Amino acid sequence: MVYVAGHYGEWLQGLLGSDSALVLVTLACPIVGVSASLDVSESFAISQSREVLSADQCAALLSIAGADPHVRVTLDVNLPPGGGAGMSTAALVALARAAGAEEAAIPAIALEIEGATDPLMLERPDTALWAPRAARVVTQTPPPPAAEIVGGFWGPTSQTDPADLDFPLIDDLAADWAKGPDLETAARIAAASTDRTTALRGPAGDPTPEIARTLNAIGYARAHTGPARALIFAPGGAPANATEAMAEAGYHEIIRFGTGGR
Repeated sequence: MVYVAGHYGEWLQGLLGSDSALVLVTLACPIVGVSASLDVSESFAISQSREVLSADQCAALLSIAGADPHVRVTLDVNLPPGGGAGMSTAALVALARAAGAEEAAIPAIALEIEGATDPLMLERPDTALWAPRAARVVTQTPPPPAAEIVGGFWGPTSQTDPADLDFPLIDDLAADWAKGPDLETAARIAAASTDRTTALRGPAGDPTPEIARTLNAIGYARAHTGPARALIFAPGGAPANATEAMAEAGYHEIIRFGTGGR
């Protein structure tokens, strides 16, 4: 069985440079992800705890990887797909590894199957300014500072459209991130990226900024597509009532985890 961790939205995401390429820095989440296994079978079959990939996508990946198509694919998926937590990319990467694909080929495989991909195949996915529509590292970035995250889903799930480039400009935020920000600066960058995307794309009425202030979070982040929202605290700094407060505000799939660190 192969496990690949997901993420929980992004520290920043938007359009960069004169060609307005879409880039992001992922917010790594080690405690959720997808496990994949392949077992010999008389015919192709697929079993998923949550439906994250279609049978056609799985069959196409196995063909590209050169794997035997007579297998049973089993995917154990921790969070709902379309949540902005990287479940579909994690599933593709885990399945590609289980199928014996060459590691260097996995970004291109995931891109071919899905049209957009998160950097979850990288050893340290949160140290790259990543182009999700090209599945490549634009530049290496310093690791984000260590933080404690309390996250939850707010609003409906939303599948990423590979043709969607309706995102704000973030040249200034990417430049600040490249300097290796401390936690307060990183949280400010994440909140600014979140606010720009919410102003442009919605949804209206997102309570995340307000609940962040109520719980004295340093800042907040979001999945720039999907309902994942993250409150950012110093390590060990999240209040004991954070989970309860988020649940009362309408969040679900609430988790706590540590991320970043140098």
